[in-house]
Amino acid sequence: MVDNSKEEITKVPYAPLGIIAMDGSKELCKMVNDYLVQWRGEYVSREAHNSYPGYKRDSFIVSANCHRFNSGEGKAVINDTVRGHDLYIVSDIGNYSCTYKMFGKDCPMSPDDHFQDIKRIISAIGGKARRITVIMPMLYEGRQHRRVSRESLDCAIALQDLERLGVDNILTFDAHDPRVQNAIPLIGFDSILPTYQIIKALLKSEKDLTIDKSHMMVISPDEGGMGRNLYYSTILGLDLGLFYKRRDYTRIVNGRNPIVEHEFLGDSVEGKDILIADDLLSTGESIIDIATELKRRKANRIYVAVSFALFTEGMDKFHECYEQGIISKVFATNLTYRTQELRSAPWFVEVNMSKFIAYLIDTLNHDQSISSLLNPSDKIRNVLANYRAAKE
Repeated sequence: MVDNSKEEITKVPYAPLGIIAMDGSKELCKMVNDYLVQWRGEYVSREAHNSYPGYKRDSFIVSANCHRFNSGEGKAVINDTVRGHDLYIVSDIGNYSCTYKMFGKDCPMSPDDHFQDIKRIISAIGGKARRITVIMPMLYEGRQHRRVSRESLDCAIALQDLERLGVDNILTFDAHDPRVQNAIPLIGFDSILPTYQIIKALLKSEKDLTIDKSHMMVISPDEGGMGRNLYYSTILGLDLGLFYKRRDYTRIVNGRNPIVEHEFLGDSVEGKDILIADDLLSTGESIIDIATELKRRKANRIYVAVSFALFTEGMDKFHECYEQGIISKVFATNLTYRTQELRSAPWFVEVNMSKFIAYLIDTLNHDQSISSLLNPSDKIRNVLANYRAAKE
């Protein structure tokens, strides 16, 4: 496998690099930018005779703002030149901590507001960029990806909007259903799994795990997550179990059919550590129900790994579960907004994805393949080998 590390990338960029950090993504983009500035500075210091003009800069972040009128209407303004640039627009559409004034009231930004600002920024670019890539860690309307009855197809429409606006590539993480990319077959779309980073964080946090079939098991919380959890179980060499949800399809509560009961399929979990992996944690009720049932079946420690931890109804229940020993740790990326209460919780472990995003941007800016970044199997095996060797 080719190692797409920064040292081996051909140092001829596709175009001058620019990063536009949308409201709600500025903290993440600052960390990404710091990596890029460091790597390119080190390269130019070694290879000054072979460097591309403008390759080394103090910052690759393009100054841009989305302003709001008192009526709530908005406009985007780009303060730096972007002509001929390879632009990467980074947006956390789930960041509800961002607010704007409307008729004198503070209004939290919804995913709709964030997505509209992405389109405003692209409009402000005005076709002057050489290439536009949108990095949307949590895919806008990703859970409304298919039509079951007379209902909207929001995700497909949003992706087609970006295509019509001239976006060349879309990068997202752990899309609820990556097949939604069929709506835009003529432009790039990649759904990236943070599996390597989560496993690395798990092994760093828990020093006493015995990773074999006798002591540990992977559990999928539903049928839709089987593919994700099958990868975890295969790469870790563990057995896989499944909970499937029985829903009441006669009612809709908060936009979904409520879960009546969780049924389990799999081997005995008695005395085993459990890893439950999912794409996002919304209310957390389903995870708590599953963890409680696993504890009833005498499971040992229970770890939850998600790409996005939303906690739409607060964290009180998770605090209680931790105190009762039902859930040991929750691992989640920094790809979406986390409250200070969550970040300081003793049961929460943040998985930093900024370096990985910097690798993605650096590789794509050099017009190189990101295949090795999308398939981290060898890296995971190396981390596991080192973990086991350190315990011997």
